[in-house]
Amino acid sequence: MSHTYSSNRVHVIFSTKGRVDAISEALQPKLWAYMAGIAKKQGFQAVAIGGMPDHVHVLLLLPAIMPLAKALQYLKGSSSKWLHENGVNFSWQEGYGAFSVSASQTAGVISYIKNQKAHHAKRSFEGEFLDFLRKYDVRYDPKYVLG
Repeated sequence: MSHTYSSNRVHVIFSTKGRVDAISEALQPKLWAYMAGIAKKQGFQAVAIGGMPDHVHVLLLLPAIMPLAKALQYLKGSSSKWLHENGVNFSWQEGYGAFSVSASQTAGVISYIKNQKAHHAKRSFEGEFLDFLRKYDVRYDPKYVLG
């Protein structure tokens, strides 16, 4: 083949350091838009971004040459810097959860991300994250998984 073709969709979840409620409802739309801009500037796409005061969900569409870890370094580092510059004492947790998404499941993941407030009226971030790990058969040590 003379060209490279890929479909790298990844649902990424990460929280604020210590899972503190640091992202107010008023700040969320601005932060999500800023993060989408970071992605675009760095050559990948944030298809959907949403979350709660203590965590964020992002559906990324990565080109073949973009490592996931590099995309997350851009998103987390740049958004944390922006928040500090705007007077928010803020840090993201060190790690993240990343889960592959098929093209046929994209619409459902977008809906899930966009409806975080309703979803979390019924369940905690901790329960949600552990369910993702189990659903995707990711091994983890319960002692360390939630920091």
